[in-house]
Amino acid sequence: MAGITAHSQSQQFEDDEFNELKKTGISCDRLRQALKKCIKNSHCVQVQARSAKECIDAHDGSVPDKCFAVLQNFTDCKRSLVDMRSRFRGRKGDL
Repeated sequence: MAGITAHSQSQQFEDDEFNELKKTGISCDRLRQALKKCIKNSHCVQVQARSAKECIDAHDGSVPDKCFAVLQNFTDCKRSLVDMRSRFRGRKGDL
């Protein structure tokens, strides 16, 4: 059967920046890395020299909305690890 090629499908984030993060085999790790990188590069941490926890809790606009979206995906992924239904559905957000 000529012309048939096997394609390996790999899941990827829409944002190419997150696709460059290394897969470690640990559940939700790429999301954790993406969140850490996003918070560390935010105005809150870089200029105001506050901790990541303080920046997330502040909600004062010094952390981009993109970071809060990644945070939501990360918490959904972690929550799905203890949800018994995820055995059938797969982990949420973990690529």
